[in-house]
Amino acid sequence: MQVKNFNLSKNFLSLRTKLPIFFSAFILITLAVSIYYLNFSQNKIKDLGNKNASLDKRLKTIDSKLAELKNQDQYKINEDIKKDIQNIETTYKQSLDSYQRILDLRAQSVKTGDLEKQFAKVLNYLSTLNYSSASADLKLLSENIKKSEDSLIQTETIQFANVAVNNSAPGAGFSQQKVSTDKGDFLVSIVAADLNSTRVLVDTASDGDCRDNCPTLPLATYVSRSGGFAGINGSYFCPPDYPSCAGKVNSFDTLLMNKNKVYFNSGNNVYSSVPLVYFTGNTMGVRGRSSDWGRDTGVDSVIAMQILLVSGGNPTSAGGGKAARTFIGNKGSMVYIGIVYGASFSDAGVVLKTLGIDNALGLDQGGSTALWYGGYKAGPGRNLPNAIVFVRK
Repeated sequence: MQVKNFNLSKNFLSLRTKLPIFFSAFILITLAVSIYYLNFSQNKIKDLGNKNASLDKRLKTIDSKLAELKNQDQYKINEDIKKDIQNIETTYKQSLDSYQRILDLRAQSVKTGDLEKQFAKVLNYLSTLNYSSASADLKLLSENIKKSEDSLIQTETIQFANVAVNNSAPGAGFSQQKVSTDKGDFLVSIVAADLNSTRVLVDTASDGDCRDNCPTLPLATYVSRSGGFAGINGSYFCPPDYPSCAGKVNSFDTLLMNKNKVYFNSGNNVYSSVPLVYFTGNTMGVRGRSSDWGRDTGVDSVIAMQILLVSGGNPTSAGGGKAARTFIGNKGSMVYIGIVYGASFSDAGVVLKTLGIDNALGLDQGGSTALWYGGYKAGPGRNLPNAIVFVRK
């Protein structure tokens, strides 16, 4: 018993000696772990702080932009957009009109190189949305085109400077004469024929309705193949050089019956208000609206076109700028085709009334103007999808 107590006392003393070491180690380990987790937590807190700061900055930026959007004048923005759209539409229409006038001058053998350079400059302004400069140059271009158009009229005037004044329509054949009116003197190229001995035919290059890439022929070919002695260009059509005519090149929209008794554009009601003339026997008839006409194939020809220059001996007082105005008209059984030079539509009406013509329908003009009597008296201009021909009975 004494021996066991001695060993126990000895072990207890040994353990009591080592306990401080164990406690010190435990405290050191605990302290180290605590420091590690403290540093780890501080770094996490720092990272979260940085992220929060970044988020806060972004939120402030978004909030600022939102406030800016709320404070914007949406009405003003919409008005600016509408203004831009209006500028685009206006300059596009002006550009298209100018370009087509240049093409008409070119078709009449007028040199247009300088005008085309001016037009290219306008297009450059439009490509950069510089509408103010484009508009200014378009105005200048239009003025220069007008000068070229006036120069063309002046050239025609000089050509017929020695033509005597004659206010009576010719009795037959071709005449170049000066007609004196209260609106001034106007030069006229005119072909007269008697419907008692002449048939008026409308010839077409296609056999029926055509909507795009339609066939065309020179006026002289129409006259020749129909066995005619005179002819003039027909109704307005969409020339291949007009940008606006893409998808409908050389087509025409108005009513027409050709020499083969085929009606064109019979189902087109868009232009039903356009006037027409028809020929049968020794008579030229007039309808103020195409819709008032049936599909009679007993007549020689039918052609609709805008505008009616004279109706019942009275001018229609239509406007328009100065240009060469083509026409077909009648006085009783006499039929006339021709050109009034340097005239507005109303001028042309007054000139034809002065000549004693009862009714007259305007035809296509500009680069399509052509008149034939034993050769070209005007033109030939562009090839045509249809033409009016005088044929002896």
